[in-house]
Amino acid sequence: MEREALAGWLRLSLTPGVGNESARRLLAAFGLPEAVFAQSLTALEQVVSTTQARALRTEPEDFAEQLALTCAWLADPNAPADSRRDIVALGDPDYPQALLNIEDPPLLLYRLGQLDFKNNQPKSPEEYQKFAIELEATEAFHGIAIVGSRNPTPQGEANARQFARSLVGAGLTVVSGLALGVDGAAHEGALEGAAPGQLATVAVVGTGLDRVYPKKHLDLAHRIAQHGQLISEYPLGTPPLAPNFPRRNRIISGLTRGTLVVEAAVKSGSLITARMALEQGKDVFAIPGSIHSTQSRGCHALIKQGAKLVESAQDVLEELRWPGRSATGATPASAGTLASPKHDDTVLLERLGFDPVSLDALVARTGLDAASLQARLLTLELDGQVARLPGGLFQRMGAA
Repeated sequence: MEREALAGWLRLSLTPGVGNESARRLLAAFGLPEAVFAQSLTALEQVVSTTQARALRTEPEDFAEQLALTCAWLADPNAPADSRRDIVALGDPDYPQALLNIEDPPLLLYRLGQLDFKNNQPKSPEEYQKFAIELEATEAFHGIAIVGSRNPTPQGEANARQFARSLVGAGLTVVSGLALGVDGAAHEGALEGAAPGQLATVAVVGTGLDRVYPKKHLDLAHRIAQHGQLISEYPLGTPPLAPNFPRRNRIISGLTRGTLVVEAAVKSGSLITARMALEQGKDVFAIPGSIHSTQSRGCHALIKQGAKLVESAQDVLEELRWPGRSATGATPASAGTLASPKHDDTVLLERLGFDPVSLDALVARTGLDAASLQARLLTLELDGQVARLPGGLFQRMGAA
């Protein structure tokens, strides 16, 4: 985007009191932003309120500074050579077509990463032909959103990672929000499962792209920029403000063919994403969990409301009618490769079940003394078959 055009779009997006809806009305009435700002106060008042019209006649207070910052970001000579930066405006040919169908498409999208990817389409021409019209008309890439708790159980985090790995291996792109917990695990799994040259994952963030939040994901963000994209509708310098995160969820669901909720409490931002996906006419999937786990109740609520219960990535692919490659390793994940346990350990794992359990309860179930039991649990923990949870609880990892 040329500097003059960028200046017009940026000024429109920064004008106080003029949101996306008002901006779209102005663009529909007058054309490009430069034409909007050339209108008289009277003409503007025919489209927006008097307060908004007066705001449009005055350059925003921090506009010059923001324009300079944005231009410097786009042209940064120290930016990594293996990722690109750009800004696309509503109506631009590179603007994601899928977002044009959501209720409130962003006016501007800031993008960082690999921007030259084409559709992650199935390789078989015969299979692709069946779906060509649908696929070409919807998205520049074919995404699946994976969202969930910021504080997942070890099993939930492992599930997110392996479902992402398997779905990317089948040719989809994983879209999430770069948050702690399930989001981060989904991005990691996607990076692990991607083929060379594939758009592995897209992170839709709630800050400006010159910031990484949470800081813990700085390295992850850099790797996403190398093998995927980071996207934001927020101007550079935007800090992590609480209202921005639920708002960006409409973009996560809007970019994708469906949303998979891994773990979520009943009151959860993940359920906001699921609701937005339903409003957008997208599929919603949920992984069931223990009836005793608060982190499973959101998923169970979604399933009661009609979300598709899934036990494997293949379930997701079948529901999406995704042609081509099948998912591999698509059962609920373990935290690592399960070693072949001894007979005694097999019995202990059976006594553990799949719900969190205390040491005292295990003593009662197994008849072992606490010291012996702790030693064997430690061995299983090191093997990745058991996770130690807060409050002195233990949980078996892997599929039932």
